[in-house]
Amino acid sequence: MEKTILITGASRGIGAACALLAAERGYRVCVNYRSDAQAAEEVVAAIVAAGGSAFALQADVAVEAEVQAMFEQVGVRYGYLDALVNNAGILERQMRVEQMDAARISRIMATNVTGPFLCAREAVRRMSTRHGGRGGAIVNVSSRAAVLGSSGEYVDYAASKAALDVLTLGLSKEVALEGIRVNGVRPGLIETGMHASGGEPGRVQRLQSSVPMGRGGQAAEVARAVLWLLSDDASYTTGSFIDVSGGR
Repeated sequence: MEKTILITGASRGIGAACALLAAERGYRVCVNYRSDAQAAEEVVAAIVAAGGSAFALQADVAVEAEVQAMFEQVGVRYGYLDALVNNAGILERQMRVEQMDAARISRIMATNVTGPFLCAREAVRRMSTRHGGRGGAIVNVSSRAAVLGSSGEYVDYAASKAALDVLTLGLSKEVALEGIRVNGVRPGLIETGMHASGGEPGRVQRLQSSVPMGRGGQAAEVARAVLWLLSDDASYTTGSFIDVSGGR
């Protein structure tokens, strides 16, 4: 039976790696992006070239109407939704809490917290056996920052990811008897373009000596953890987290 997966923020980094691996594992892939249509279409093209099925979906996960429209498009295109990866996330330039304004904090929380809540809501409405669905799995891409705090850099981002961890735990219990498993992955220092958004493209190189394994991670290494949690091999795993952080 073909399965359909929706991955938010899938035009780059960890999201793109998840999309490519999901297609390799036989999923029909819905590649969500907010603004970079070209990058999203490149991910789709790579999947199609390898014999898979995928299409790109523009939506800002922080906007409720856009989230609803996105899930409706998934239904029109593929019918069922079997898996959701809440990957879309943002951070802003490194600074201390004393320098942050409300607008910045609101932007972070809208994308990193409200967005996953809205996407999880729509996924549950479609997957839950309580609503006539056939079950499914959700993986929330959190961060080791939720545990470490990111002091002096991104405490607001860390707080948003801690909230995502609570969503993972609470939702997993709500829908455990409805055929849906909900788990989280906490990446550590991963080589992606996201660090440039914080104003330090070389952040992984600066901090990798603090990683017990002595290196930064790759997006594909995170994707493998995500796809395992979505797979039948994780059939008795819910409300759990995998830290992909080299021991940091």
